Amino acid sequence: MSLGALARLAIIAGAVLLVIGVVLLLVEHFGLRRLPGDIVWERGPVRVYVPLGLMLLLSLILTLLLNLFFRR
Repeated sequence: MSLGALARLAIIAGAVLLVIGVVLLLVEHFGLRRLPGDIVWERGPVRVYVPLGLMLLLSLILTLLLNLFFRR
């Protein structure tokens, strides 16, 4: 792998992390922390949180956006 390809990979990975960070900030800002369908299980000091509603919403939004941008 050449240095140019490695640099390109690092830039893409950084951009992906930046987008994920912005999405997480927006989710927090718009109050989408707990959606219907989220599973919270607590027993003693252990809390397990599975955000199914948020995962479905993000999957739908990303699917629509990627289909719009990469449609041939």
